[in-house]
This record gives sequence, C-alpha cells and structure tokens, in this order.
Amino acid sequence: MKNLIKTALAATLVLVSGTFAMAQSFPLTIEHKFGTSTIEEMPERVASIDYAGADDLLALGIQPVTIRYWYGDYDSVVWPWAAPLLTTEPTILRGDLDFEAIAAAQPDVIIGLWSGITAKDYERLSLIAPVVAVPEGVGDYALPWDERALIAARAVGKAELGQQKVQSIRDQLAQVKEKHPEWHNKTVAVATAWDGTPGVYASNDIRPLLLSNMGLSTPQKIDDVVGDAFWTELSPEALSPLDVDVLIWLSSTGDFEPIMNLVARPFMSVAKEGREVFLGKEVTGAFSHASLLSLPYTIDRLEAAIEAALDGDPATNADDRN
Repeated sequence: MKNLIKTALAATLVLVSGTFAMAQSFPLTIEHKFGTSTIEEMPERVASIDYAGADDLLALGIQPVTIRYWYGDYDSVVWPWAAPLLTTEPTILRGDLDFEAIAAAQPDVIIGLWSGITAKDYERLSLIAPVVAVPEGVGDYALPWDERALIAARAVGKAELGQQKVQSIRDQLAQVKEKHPEWHNKTVAVATAWDGTPGVYASNDIRPLLLSNMGLSTPQKIDDVVGDAFWTELSPEALSPLDVDVLIWLSSTGDFEPIMNLVARPFMSVAKEGREVFLGKEVTGAFSHASLLSLPYTIDRLEAAIEAALDGDPATNADDRN
C-alpha cells in the first residue's frame, strides 16, 4: 500500500511540475481519484472543504467562500498565523458537510484535497461546482504539504505563485537539513496521548514526512505497527516503538500530564536521556496544518526543539514545557 502511495505521488509530482513549466490557462482539467474535473474559467469564488484548507488559499491571496472548521476554537476559525489574512466572512462548515450551505456560497470551484470525501460526496458536490480531489492512489490525508499546495494553486489559477511559496519552504527545509548532517542517521517518532491513550503516526503521515525533509527518518518498526493506516493507538504498557533517537509529543491542549502519566514512558531510553520534544497547542496546530502559512513558523520551532533534545544534556529543552 505504501509503495502504491509513493508511486502515485511521484507520478503526481511529474504531472504537476510539467504543468507549471507551461503558461497556465483555462479551461483547466484536473484528474483525481474520482475521475476528471474541468474548471472552465479562472475561479473567483473558491470553496474549501478541507481541514486546514483555508491556509493555502489565503497564502495565495484567495479569500475562501467556505472554510471547514477543524479544531482550535479561534474567533476567526483560522489559526493565528492565518487570521490576519482573512478579511471576509466566509461560511463556516462544522461537522458533516453541509451541501446546502456550500451551494449557497456559489463557488466556482471546490477544493477537497484533505477532506475525506467519499464518491457519493463527490457526486453531490459536483452538482454545485467542479471538485478538486486527491490524485488516484493517494489516501485521503496522505497528500504531502507541497503537492497539496501546488494542486490547489493550479486549480485557482495561481500556479506560479504557489510554486514560489512552496519552493521557499523547501529551501528552508533544505537549509535545516544541510545545517544538521548529524540528524541524517537519526530516527524520529511523532506521538500523541489523546485522553491518556498513546498513539503514533506512520512515515506516510504529513508530520513525519515533513521531518524526513529535515533529515530525520521514521523507523520501520513504527510502520510495521501502524500497518496501512497513517496512525494507530498503542498500549500504554508497550511503548517500545517510540524508543527512538528523538520523540516528538503532540498536545492539542498544551496539557502534558497524560503523556507524563504513561506507565511505560519512564522506562524508555528516549525519556531517560531527555531526547523528547513536547509541543503545545499552537505548535501542534501549526505542525498538523502543514500549510504555506504555518510551516515557516513550525520549522523554526522544530529545529530549536530538536537541537535541544539531541544536545546530550537531559536537563535542557526548547519546547513548550517551559
């Protein structure tokens, strides 16, 4: 399954990169897992049904007519790094998709690259406007941050700008990787403890993928435990898959007590030697959004935190425990 995803992503990269080499024009045809969508004219009204989908559109100068709420409970729905750019009052979609609300927003195109829509959802949405979904062979939430941004940029007629913004972040990641050659043989795990139940992300998730661009790799033992999904729960008494060179804990609330109380954690070398990174609400959110707006901030915070975790001194940290 993972090989299929990697093959599909490679094919998508070739297709998208080739498109950017040419002048963008409309009508525009985009192939995806549900078939083919044709966007007749450069869209003026863009609906996002993606979790965190507003970020990339705002970075491209697009005011989305719909935004799908994910989490965070901020007044403007989007998170702090995006809030200054949102100058309109879009329709907010909460819970299951509200097809009537989406139709009322009168979109020219609907972006659904990180939305989890089904074939039935796609059919209903296509009655409203052309829908841009994930490429064939790619999981609902497996599209890397850069491909997600590039495809969205192409769909809204901002291909060149999208490429510029993606390249800027790629350059930032490359600089971190070049600066830290000692990370290239290090393993990393991204873990959670929602409600006291630990879990870990596979290498195909957007967070470990980002870390791989910084030189850190997810060990095979984690992918073996997760299987064909992108995340799996672990037993609180069996945390050995998390005993890696650097362990990154995510907390959507900033409360690290459920992590500290995991019964097996004190016995892991990564914990005893101070090679953990604890990310609170805002950095966890930025890391999870993995957008054109959140990533520059995320990369800076991750670099400093990982440096401290791997400095050989268990007493130092540069994360959200302080």
